[in-house]
Amino acid sequence: MIMNLNDAKLGTEYVIKKIDTDGDEEMESFLFTLGCYSGENITVVDKKKNLVVSIKDARYNIDPELAAAIEI
Repeated sequence: MIMNLNDAKLGTEYVIKKIDTDGDEEMESFLFTLGCYSGENITVVDKKKNLVVSIKDARYNIDPELAAAIEI
């Protein structure tokens, strides 16, 4: 089952399967600079208006649009 990061359960570690930005190179480049790419582990730490995610010992605040582009 393909899910995006908006569907993730809090505190569960997932492996990023794919980044699907519909050709938006700026968004793809931004996610890559966060260390967000296929094969990398990601955990949603908090969900409110935005998502707080943990990637490689760092935490980032991302909006639902970015989260939708991250398939887990």
